[in-house]
Amino acid sequence: MAQIKSQIKRIITNEKARQRNVSIRSEVRTASKKVRVAVEAKDLAAAEQALKVAVKLIDSSVTAGVAKRNTAARQKSELQRLVNGLKA
Repeated sequence: MAQIKSQIKRIITNEKARQRNVSIRSEVRTASKKVRVAVEAKDLAAAEQALKVAVKLIDSSVTAGVAKRNTAARQKSELQRLVNGLKA
């Protein structure tokens, strides 16, 4: 265990940030899964609604520094492709 006061503070801060990052990442995964489930059920309206939510969460994860820009773009593109496949 750290004995230096500033290091103790860093340990606490890092743990808070880790928990926040885990929470955000989990929300993104759940939203992406909802899109995939709606696509598998061939429910276009639900898929489009879930896609809208997922894109917002993915963008907010980039803003929070949890995901990188290109990773987010790839995830959004993949989900959009799935939904567009239903339209065709």
